[in-house]
Amino acid sequence: MSGHAHHHAPSSLRSLLGVIALTGTIFCAELIAGLLSGSLALLSDAMHMLSDSTGLILALVAILIGRRPPSGRATFGHHRVEVLAAAVNAVAVTAISVWIVVEALGRLRSTAQIDTTTMLLVAVIGLAANGASAMILTRRQHDSLNMRGAYLHVLSDLLGSVAVIAAGLIIRFTGFLAADTIASLIIAALVIPRSVALARSSVRVLLNQAPEGVDTREVEERLRAVPGVSEVHDLHLWSTDGNHPLVTCHLVVRQGGYARVLDAAQAALREIGIEHATIQMEEPGHRGHEQVCGG
Repeated sequence: MSGHAHHHAPSSLRSLLGVIALTGTIFCAELIAGLLSGSLALLSDAMHMLSDSTGLILALVAILIGRRPPSGRATFGHHRVEVLAAAVNAVAVTAISVWIVVEALGRLRSTAQIDTTTMLLVAVIGLAANGASAMILTRRQHDSLNMRGAYLHVLSDLLGSVAVIAAGLIIRFTGFLAADTIASLIIAALVIPRSVALARSSVRVLLNQAPEGVDTREVEERLRAVPGVSEVHDLHLWSTDGNHPLVTCHLVVRQGGYARVLDAAQAALREIGIEHATIQMEEPGHRGHEQVCGG
């Protein structure tokens, strides 16, 4: 069971702790500055920071739980906790982005004055912090769906800071107040597709669907091509964490030599990135004596 441990967990943990500290600090600064300056774009970015701080803490907790070893009750370990955290984070980011769109549309005709000095100062500081956070997490985003969700949070904040700075400069030099609203809409437009994609990937894992990038037909064809195999049935592919595919299947072998066929089948699966497989070997005619899943 221990073979499914997350080898990247310590590095991911350190990365998240650093990013949480940066994000929490910038959230407080942007919230205060947004209220003082009257900038919706800055407040929108602050709300992103709030959701991100919460999401990053959730990701941190998920990593801590996911590091727990498998048990008699949780035989696959606790990796699904990280996938669940990724799904929650994706939904949260999407909800915040939709809220921003609603608020922005409601302020399209607003003539409220905006303190661009405060707006730009805090946005620049936020950009520096978000850039540092993105650099910290960019190397860890492929560790798991959970880390991808954390990276999505930080990326959305980075884009938000850029949009706020652009809006601040436009308002300062042209007086075009609608730039603040437009910046908010741009932030949402950039973030929503990414958050929806992450939610889709997370749900796919939670529903035990075949992992992305793994072709079920190719897996079956490779197993059928193993010398001695006459039939493949009851083939199932899924993943507990979104990164490592798992396979179970039944192979009908024409004659003896089960050990040789098993070794060849596992080698064929390793060639396409599947390291863990549970394979049942059968003689012809055995299939009629069992109930096939999904049959």
